[in-house]
Amino acid sequence: MLERLSNLHQSRTQQSISRKSDSNSPPSFESTNSFLNRFADSKRFIESELGRCRNSADPELKSHLKSDLDKISTSIAELEKLVAENSYYLPSYDVRSSLKVVADLKETLENLSSELLPKKKFTFKNKGVKTDLDNVVKEPNLGNNDSVVLEKTSFKVRDSPGFRNMDRATLVKDFTGLEVGDFILSDLSSCEVRLIGCLRVLFIHRLQNCRVFVGPVLGSIHIEEVEGCLFMLSSHQIRIHHARKTDFYIRVRSRPIIEDCSGVRFAPYSLSYDGIEKDLKDSNLDEETGNWANVDDFKWLRAVHSPNWSILPESERIKTMCITNVVD
Repeated sequence: MLERLSNLHQSRTQQSISRKSDSNSPPSFESTNSFLNRFADSKRFIESELGRCRNSADPELKSHLKSDLDKISTSIAELEKLVAENSYYLPSYDVRSSLKVVADLKETLENLSSELLPKKKFTFKNKGVKTDLDNVVKEPNLGNNDSVVLEKTSFKVRDSPGFRNMDRATLVKDFTGLEVGDFILSDLSSCEVRLIGCLRVLFIHRLQNCRVFVGPVLGSIHIEEVEGCLFMLSSHQIRIHHARKTDFYIRVRSRPIIEDCSGVRFAPYSLSYDGIEKDLKDSNLDEETGNWANVDDFKWLRAVHSPNWSILPESERIKTMCITNVVD
């Protein structure tokens, strides 16, 4: 009896020590509050800068408008990256509401840029594109692109370089050593896309029967209206809308989000090229989080697994894809 009481006392003493030890580390809600406070401060700063640009009457200030608007765009991108990097522990409501704020800030900036820096309308002469998979497009003209609005989403891309309106082409871009912001893939059919190096944000819109291989993305990837495709992507955040019968090989810091999708399958990232290890480390994506298998379906609210996505069976997965030698 005395021995049992002694053991019980030792057990309770150990539990007390453990509780005291745990109390030294901040509870989870403090981390959430810290994020929300930092997010609110950044939001107020961006809104203040937007207001300053809108109300600038000084001609000298107006001469710096483009530079100021570019800085605001960078601040918004950093705010979006902050959400992505912390979304793994934030409540779903806070993630969604924060992303809505980011989207609203982007729209405000887009409208303000159009108002303060209007552009002359111009048109392009479309050149014929060879419908041949041996046609490799390596360096597109990155400076002359109309503003692009992604339909059915709140994301807007302003003068973003990218690949657009291609059919049965191999599209290659090497970002190594470049400071790249937004990049867009839009209206592609039966194409293979190879993007080497790091970029900040990637927009993918209206792709059909394409294979897309992409190096690390520092911020987020937004995908809209894709069908019958294969993607290899690594990013801090991936959002997928209106995807059908498509496979995703991904590495992502936060849980990937799908909405209005069906028949999408997921597997771990398996891309290779010379220097990818350094690019992944520089982008803070060198560790596998396992989130490729933790998909959030925002249109499926039941407790059971969503029928809209599944794990790609190992027997059907492709091996490591090397895109170093893009041209023989």
